[in-house]
Amino acid sequence: MDWQKGGSSNNVEVDSGSGGGGRGFGGGGRMGIGGLIVLAILGWVFFKNPLALLDQGGSQSYAPTQTSVPAQVDPQQKAFVSAILHSTEQTWGEIFQAKGATYVDPKLHLFSGGVSTACGGATTAVGPFYCPSDQKVYLDVAFFQQLQDELHSSGDFARAYVIAHEVGHHVQKLTGVFDKVDAARRSGAPMDGADGLSVRQELQADCYAGVWANHSQQELNWLQPGDIESALNAASHIGDDTLQQQAQGRVRPDTFTHGTSAQRVKWFKTGFSGGDMDQCDTFAGKP
Repeated sequence: MDWQKGGSSNNVEVDSGSGGGGRGFGGGGRMGIGGLIVLAILGWVFFKNPLALLDQGGSQSYAPTQTSVPAQVDPQQKAFVSAILHSTEQTWGEIFQAKGATYVDPKLHLFSGGVSTACGGATTAVGPFYCPSDQKVYLDVAFFQQLQDELHSSGDFARAYVIAHEVGHHVQKLTGVFDKVDAARRSGAPMDGADGLSVRQELQADCYAGVWANHSQQELNWLQPGDIESALNAASHIGDDTLQQQAQGRVRPDTFTHGTSAQRVKWFKTGFSGGDMDQCDTFAGKP
C-alpha cells in the first residue's frame, strides 16, 4: 500500500500520560476488529487462550486502566495513522455531502499502556476501539509495533483496515445507529448471538471499511497486489467461530459478538465491491 500518497489529518492526538485508572467500559465502548486482532495475536504469538482476555468470550466490559505513560510515537507510525485517517475523512465527507449531510471528523487518540476515556478506562489488551461518548478512536501505539515485530507487519492495508473499521463505528454514531441499538438493548433486544445486534453492528463497520477502501482506491490508486488479500486474511482469522474453535475446540453461536469469519469477509467485500454504504444494511434479514 502506497500510503504516502495520502494527505495528513490534523485530528490525531498523542496521549500525554496524564490519564490514570478508570471504570470499566459499559455498553458504550466498541472493541471492534482491532481488539479481536490483538487477542488473536496474543494467542498465536504467546500460545495463550485469546478468549480468556474476553472473560471466556462472553463479556464486552473492559478492564480498568493501569496508569498511562506518555505515548512515544514513532514519526513514521504517526504519519501512517494520519494518512489513513485523512483518507477516511475525505471519503466519508464526500459520501455524507452527496446525501445532503455533514460528516464530523472523529479524533484518533494514540496512547500507551492505558487510557481514560468518556466511555471509561481501557488497557492495551483491548486493542483499537471507538468511544461514541467522545467520538474518538483509541489506538495503543504498541499495536502496530506488535504487528510488525511478531507478525512481520502483515501488510499496511491490514492495519489501515483496522482504523477504517473503527471509523466505521463513528459513521454509525453520526447516522444514529448507536442510539437505535442502545434503545433496542434497553428494550430487551438480544445483543449477543449469531443474529444479535452486536454482530450486526460489527459487520456493518466491516462493510463501511470496505466502502472506504473502494473510494480511497478510486481517488489515490494506492493499493498494491496482495493488499486486499491481507485485509481479508485478517478478517478471516478474527471471526467469532475461528477464535472460539482455536481457543476452546468448539463454537458457541449464542455467544457471538462480532460475526463469523465468513461473515466478516463477506461484508468487507460487499462494501469494497460496490462502494455504497446503502448496501451495508446488516440489520435487515440474516447477517
